Amino acid sequence: MEESRKINVAIDGYSSCGKSTVAKLLAKELQYSYVDTGAMYRAVALYFLERGLIKDGKIPAGLIADSLDKITITFKFNEKLKSSETYLNGENVERKIRDPKVSKVVSGVSSIKEVRDKLSALQKDMGAEKGIVMDGRDIGTAILPNAELKLFLTSDIDIRTQRRYEELTAKGYKITERDVKKNLMDRDYQDTHREENPLRKADDAIEIDNSELSMSELMDKIHTEVNKKLLYLSPNKN
Repeated sequence: MEESRKINVAIDGYSSCGKSTVAKLLAKELQYSYVDTGAMYRAVALYFLERGLIKDGKIPAGLIADSLDKITITFKFNEKLKSSETYLNGENVERKIRDPKVSKVVSGVSSIKEVRDKLSALQKDMGAEKGIVMDGRDIGTAILPNAELKLFLTSDIDIRTQRRYEELTAKGYKITERDVKKNLMDRDYQDTHREENPLRKADDAIEIDNSELSMSELMDKIHTEVNKKLLYLSPNKN
């Protein structure tokens, strides 16, 4: 693909709507770079949990800045799995950050201004070049407000619950569907009510409800939108 025709794609939406899966597939098909912002927040949450810094769901304000200075997050491509994995201070934590214990606190951690400031700066730097696919909760509104294509994914809560439950049990986690649904509803509330860059659809984002869509149908819709943008930006368009 010609460098001049590359765009940035911002994908936002509620938890377990398929954002990461879509973003990974799209980046691979377009040969773009994929940035998993959710994994970055999960890595920070994991760091706090493993060091006992979260007390009753909260983190003492005085410990936040000092801790953030000691955190390094990177992504490495796993050739065997054909996907990127998250590293926290040099350790592969891809499995650890998907644990329900991390899911329970990640929205609270992501609402902390100092955390968002640090990770937002890193994400904006990553998006400075074209050819980026980035997913999260505030990508189209705060991180990549000038992205050429913004998508906002939604899905029915019961369908999201079933998808998330199947994903976790397949990985060996012991959890009930009831607990999964409560966790998703709590995260939805926290994400949409936090003071710092709450989850909302950007004015120019394209909303897609994938409750009843297969992955191939969803990707077809997204590729249609990508091609529209690339055609519009093409120097050779009529």
